[in-house]
Amino acid sequence: MGGPSVSTRGWLLYGAMAVLWGIPYLFIKEAVDSFSPAAIVAGRTLLGAAILLPLALHRGALRPALRVWPWVLAFGAIEMAGPFLLLGHAEQTLPSGLTGLLVATVPLFAALISLLRGDRGVLSPARTVGLGMGFAGVAVIVLGPGLAVADADAALLAVGQVLLVALLYAIAPFLIATKLRDVPSLGTITLSLLFIGLAYLPFGLLTQHEVPTVRSTVALVALGILCTAVAFLGFFALIREVGPVRAPLFTYVNPVVAVLLGVFVLGEALSPGLLVGFPLVILGCWLAATGGRLRRRPAPATDLPIA
Repeated sequence: MGGPSVSTRGWLLYGAMAVLWGIPYLFIKEAVDSFSPAAIVAGRTLLGAAILLPLALHRGALRPALRVWPWVLAFGAIEMAGPFLLLGHAEQTLPSGLTGLLVATVPLFAALISLLRGDRGVLSPARTVGLGMGFAGVAVIVLGPGLAVADADAALLAVGQVLLVALLYAIAPFLIATKLRDVPSLGTITLSLLFIGLAYLPFGLLTQHEVPTVRSTVALVALGILCTAVAFLGFFALIREVGPVRAPLFTYVNPVVAVLLGVFVLGEALSPGLLVGFPLVILGCWLAATGGRLRRRPAPATDLPIA
């Protein structure tokens, strides 16, 4: 990775984050079996907020966030409200592993946004190749025999929903870096989760038309506790341990975890298109984000690759 060596605690945190933000797609797939997408968003965010709120209050992180609540709400809409709902809808059709892999295209969209903002470094040969390779991998998966679902039209719509999620995840750090850079991350995240959870609660109750199964309920609780509250605490700890530049490197492992869990836990098909497109997407994202260097370019401390 370059720079100072990573401590044992740092490697443990890397491993924990690779799992914590690699497993949401498995839990979402299980939760949508008997929860509506809106109910999943409400339950996940309220659970996460309930766990983080005492810590945020103890650290005095909420007051700065409340001063700029419109921007915090905008961040919550882009990073949580939209993506969490879209992922729930998409995973009613797509395999969980494919969903996790498509979300991994965030660095491709981030590079395009940087280009639109005037960053000419995106046009370097390695990063340009990475952009082309990453989107080619997506095309191979989507247009080739990679979807492995019965309804092709519904699958294409779901793919579009997940790629929109990736775009929103790519936009969110730029909003943080420009409008919320002086607000504690813990305050921003906790307040966002609380806002979104309360906003979605009525829709979740209105759209929940069946009694949830025990399996779906366990998955929803795991989403809220492990993949939201615990994951954010782990990410903050990782940033403190290795710094903001190297902290997000675990995101290149997340889709591997998502695909493997989908195959071995849910029995999802590992199709030829996925086998070909998978390495193209991951390698393309790495090249687009790093330019082929082992040491990442400086990035905002608020880079939040959540799911």
